[in-house]
Amino acid sequence: MFSKATEYALRATVYIAQRGTEENKPGIAEIAKAIDSPQSFTAKILQLLTKDNKIISSVRGPNGGFFLTKKAKGLPVRAIIEAMGEDEVLEKCVFGLKQCSDSKPCPMHKRYKLIKAELKILFEEKTIQDLANELKI
Repeated sequence: MFSKATEYALRATVYIAQRGTEENKPGIAEIAKAIDSPQSFTAKILQLLTKDNKIISSVRGPNGGFFLTKKAKGLPVRAIIEAMGEDEVLEKCVFGLKQCSDSKPCPMHKRYKLIKAELKILFEEKTIQDLANELKI
């Protein structure tokens, strides 16, 4: 459903939420290994997620690494999807048709519209902390 980058972003965020604290911050190498992602790719993903410290916070230097604030852990999963630029996945036609609508539906429009609505609710209600509590990485 989402790109590989967004899948890694979700896994990296959960890993950091589980393991990262302001005292013990995992670094890129540790995170990449834990989520089974190439290190350079992980670095690019973390760069997007740390932009303006909206989701992940980072500290540079020998004791540096990544962590999530209590506020960030309370963010909905949708925040990660948006940070990765994939929120349109929850909006567009399953066929990618621009003219798909209630008045000009594609063959899957009616049922997929209901599924998209449920996905939106799920990604809004489920928080990063919920995932960290429920997923074992």
